[in-house]
Amino acid sequence: MSCSDPFYMAKALRLAEKGLYTTDPNPRVGCVLVDNDRIVAEGWHISAGSAHAEINALKQIECAKGLTAYVTLEPCSHTGKTSPCCDALIAAGVERVVIAMQDPNPLVAGSGIKRMQQAGIAVVCDVLRQDAEALNKGFIKRMKTGLPYIRSKLAMSLDGRTAMASGESKWITSEHSRADVQMLRAESSAILTGINTVLLDDPGLNVRLDIQVKQAVRVILDSQLQIPLTAKLLSLPGQTWMLTCNDNPQKIAQLESMDVQVFQLASKKGRLDLKAVMTFLAQQQINTVMVEAGATLNGALLNESLIDEWWVYMAPCILGDQGRGLFHLPDMEKMADKKQLKISAFRQIGTDLRMIFNTSN
Repeated sequence: MSCSDPFYMAKALRLAEKGLYTTDPNPRVGCVLVDNDRIVAEGWHISAGSAHAEINALKQIECAKGLTAYVTLEPCSHTGKTSPCCDALIAAGVERVVIAMQDPNPLVAGSGIKRMQQAGIAVVCDVLRQDAEALNKGFIKRMKTGLPYIRSKLAMSLDGRTAMASGESKWITSEHSRADVQMLRAESSAILTGINTVLLDDPGLNVRLDIQVKQAVRVILDSQLQIPLTAKLLSLPGQTWMLTCNDNPQKIAQLESMDVQVFQLASKKGRLDLKAVMTFLAQQQINTVMVEAGATLNGALLNESLIDEWWVYMAPCILGDQGRGLFHLPDMEKMADKKQLKISAFRQIGTDLRMIFNTSN
């Protein structure tokens, strides 16, 4: 590895970040082409179905012979909506390729690297690998496990309450925290909630930002199809998926007439099987799920260890001991039953504190 490789790879990673809100379900990828320690071209993947980062970079120059390419993800070696990027680099005469991480997609998984090496290209791997992995957590997890990367967003008072006893909750956290949540929504492939939250809060679950984003799919878990046809999210632009284990042809037909897609999935103790839900979402190419739900669904997800990250926004206010809590965990009676989390990050957002927790193994 050259001492300058991390510098150019960092530039490629910054380019990849430009696709943070638009590439889904594809990974975010950046590429720079370097000639004698000078960047001569750069590119990033903008959206699914469009040219990949390497192609966008190669289009900017007439000749790439003898150049070094820095790519944040192994160049693809299969034909999908676009042709293989490793073949394009070979045909262009690139002399050296530096890669941040191997592609976890089993259709690629090292074959792009092998093909370039067989063509005489010098390949260097694992330069700023952890940074590249952090940029594509959802894509990586879906490819490796068949499940999406799942985050749950929670807003609470200093005494751990998410709402007053009446259910009133607007607003616990500051405007700054709510803006931060919009950015988190924009990064997500799907925003998931339960029917109780829909009935209580009538949320929109859409991304409200003045930047180009690919709107996340709204996913509602409604085991018994209780959703009223007047619910706000049913009238908003974008996709809404209703997941249920109920067979009510009339209600399903009404929802489908409103462009809602209804999917019947397996049940578990009379409710949707949450593991089956997440497996189904991954099968639909959902990389990252953001959960915005109440204590019942969050408690069930915690019990089944399905959440990768808990994003907790804590406001410096008190709602009192009659307020609603974060998790409904009726079987938790002894200290031995406690759920241990580990904090991975925290920072101040406006007047609030944002803490990110991972489930402790």
